[in-house]
Amino acid sequence: MTFVVTENCIKCKFTDCVEVCPVDCFHEGPNMLVIDPDECIDCTLCEPECPAEAIKSEDDLADNEQIYLQLNAELAKDWPVINEMKEPPADAEEWKGVADKLKHLER
Repeated sequence: MTFVVTENCIKCKFTDCVEVCPVDCFHEGPNMLVIDPDECIDCTLCEPECPAEAIKSEDDLADNEQIYLQLNAELAKDWPVINEMKEPPADAEEWKGVADKLKHLER
């Protein structure tokens, strides 16, 4: 099992989760974070830290969220590791909870 960053992270990109990750499995893209499923040790520490509630266990993904399992694995190969907390985007709170954000994902 692995944890997965879902669409709630898009354009929010809070980095509270990376501070608690013991294995540096988070990768940073332009407007989203992803988890490398090969590095994730299923420790559960990141999930409660996310202010946008964007992190889920792969077992808890809804049918329409399954795409994020593959997307995390794919993008983690190209994006750099992030292991220190950064300031979120200035408009992160405005995007928090907005639905259908996949179209806003920047690769």
